[in-house]
Amino acid sequence: MTQPVKYYIKELLNIALPIIIGNLGFILIGAGDVLIAGRHSTDTLAAISIATAITNCIMTFGIGLIVSVSPILSNYRGEKKQAKKYFFPTLRFAMFVAFIVMLIILGCIPLIDCFRFEPHLVPMVKQYMLITAFATFGGYLHAAVKEFLQAFEIVMFPNILTFLCVFLNIGLNLILVFGYGPIPSLGVVGLAIASFIIRYFMGFVLLIYCFKQMNFSNYKEFDYYKQLVKIGLPISFAILVEFVAFNIVALAMGRVAGIYAAAQNLICTLTTVSFMIPLAISNAIAVKVGFANGAENYIDLRRYSKIGVFISLGFMACSALVFASFPHFLVGLFTKDSALIAVCVPIMYILACFQIFDGLQVSLSGICKGIKKTNIVLLANFVAYWVISIPVGFVLAFRYNLGIIGFWYGLIVSSITLCIIMLLMLRKYFKKIHIA
Repeated sequence: MTQPVKYYIKELLNIALPIIIGNLGFILIGAGDVLIAGRHSTDTLAAISIATAITNCIMTFGIGLIVSVSPILSNYRGEKKQAKKYFFPTLRFAMFVAFIVMLIILGCIPLIDCFRFEPHLVPMVKQYMLITAFATFGGYLHAAVKEFLQAFEIVMFPNILTFLCVFLNIGLNLILVFGYGPIPSLGVVGLAIASFIIRYFMGFVLLIYCFKQMNFSNYKEFDYYKQLVKIGLPISFAILVEFVAFNIVALAMGRVAGIYAAAQNLICTLTTVSFMIPLAISNAIAVKVGFANGAENYIDLRRYSKIGVFISLGFMACSALVFASFPHFLVGLFTKDSALIAVCVPIMYILACFQIFDGLQVSLSGICKGIKKTNIVLLANFVAYWVISIPVGFVLAFRYNLGIIGFWYGLIVSSITLCIIMLLMLRKYFKKIHIA
């Protein structure tokens, strides 16, 4: 029996709202780093912008593998399979991925000299990356346990914890970056140490919470790892493709001047804050669609998909209006540097348009995760960002002298393309199972 629309909205929001709190907390931790770095100096902000442009691309590839945990276990629950037994395999998988990612980050540090960044920024970039490499285990522990709990729709505590850590992170940043009492001013190193502490703190608190809430046995099943790789690898590559597209702007423009890398980081921080809402809705869609897919309840699968997309689009339309109406105010929250503000404000109007399509594409990717068709997400991201966005961005930026604005025009074109590809491929899939 088909339930009323308000039932599906309520079910989605019951999962999405706590995740929204957690996602906002997660990005506000990053925004806190940008805020404190910008207050310290434009060079500090430029250095962490370059460093995170590199480390985030590497770390999010591993995160993409881990985010496959919740849709896979949701499908298992829909199929009436025992899902709790996969707790220890999830942890082992996450720690193995963390080890590989740490080695890759460490291996990239000597290559920084080859990028021809402003010489005074290079030592700060290397210091930040070194500490971040060893923080990987804490970050991946937190991500794995959070995904595991999300599969069982346990979302309140993990996300409240993340939000509360925003304030802990800001406090640590203020003390370590500017110095307090016997603690000297550490600048970029202070930012990295604060992030290191926060990641391990969140990971271990969630681990303790899990052991108190559930009973686990040490279970091993190779097929589960195969499923994580099969579903997660396309997600990882899709995230990597997208992150590299955004961060290549910081790297390419950072070679022109550090202020452009700082501008890209600031703009991405603002858009990511709003993006956390549709991302949470996408996570809720993946869990609910995954459960319906496992139970072969295609009516619920369709309703959760459509309603989730409309909720996401509604929010991002409001977000676009805010970005277009208050660009100076929003940029001014992070910096008082007039030159940096002058670079950022024109991009805010482009960003307002980008918001709509970004909200649509992430909700569509949630559907793809739920039905375990993550290859669709990978294909769409590759075509949109690497076939279209990057080439268009470079041509507009350097051949037509539009600079960083040219890259953002390319990102708008790619987001539209991304939505079209996923809509067409999902429509074909839904017709195949007779629920279009």
